[in-house]
Amino acid sequence: AEYKRRLMDDKAGYIDEIFSPKIMSPTFREFGATALAVMADERMGGCTYEDVAMFVEEQKKAQGDMPGPLPVISSDLIVDELQLAQAAAVGAKAVTITLGVVSAEKVSFYLKAAKTLDLEVIVNVATAEQAQAAVDAGATLICVAGVDGAENKKAVIADLIVPEGNKAVCKIANIVAKNNQQLEEVEEAWICRDAGFNAVWVSDALYKGGSDPVEHPGAIIKSMIAKSSVKWASPKARSGKGEGAREYLGDILM
Repeated sequence: AEYKRRLMDDKAGYIDEIFSPKIMSPTFREFGATALAVMADERMGGCTYEDVAMFVEEQKKAQGDMPGPLPVISSDLIVDELQLAQAAAVGAKAVTITLGVVSAEKVSFYLKAAKTLDLEVIVNVATAEQAQAAVDAGATLICVAGVDGAENKKAVIADLIVPEGNKAVCKIANIVAKNNQQLEEVEEAWICRDAGFNAVWVSDALYKGGSDPVEHPGAIIKSMIAKSSVKWASPKARSGKGEGAREYLGDILM
C-alpha cells in the first residue's frame, strides 16, 4: 500500500487533510497490508524522506503488537546511490528502482550497493524484456508497473526464466487506478493473484472513495487480500453479492 500526499489526478489535489500519515500508517497495518510504501519523489507524490521517517517511527509503535510493524519502502525515482543512503538513514527497509530510467548495468550496481546498506530492492519493469533483464541482473523482487490490465501484466512475467541457483523471484503487480468510481482495481488484484503474482502494489486506487465509510483505503486493502474470485463475487458493496460469494466489500468492512 503506497502513501502519497498528492494524487496523479490534478483535480484531486492534496489528500493529506483527509488521510494524514498519522491516520494512514496504522490503517495500512490494521487492515492487512504487508508493507507500506511512501512516494518519496516530492514532484510526483508530494512526500519527502521526512515522511518516510514519520511512517517508520509510527510503525515502531506496534512493536510487540499483533499485527506488528510493517516494513517501510522508500518509493523514489532513484538515479544516484546517495538516494539509497538517504532511504537507509531514515529507516526504510526497501527501495524501488525503475529499469528504463536506469540501465540494467545500473540496476546490478544498485542491487549490490543496497545490499551493503541492508536494503531490499524492488525493480519496476514494464516489458517482458525488462523483467528478464532485471532477474538476470540479480533482482529477486520485480514489480510490473505502468501496465494496464491483468492480462497485459501476466504477459510480462509469463516466460520469465530464473537462472539456475538464483533465489525465487517475487512478482508484484502494480494496480493502475481507473478513472471512475467503480472498484475494478479490486477485481484486477484477484485476477493477478490467480495469474501467478505474489503481491499487488496499490496507490491512487486506495483513495478513490475519499472518506466513504465503506470504501475507505483500509476496506479496499481488506477486499484485495480477500480469498475471493471474480467468478463468484463483485467487490462493489452497493451492487450486492454475486451468486456464491463469500466476501464482498461491505461484509469485509464489518
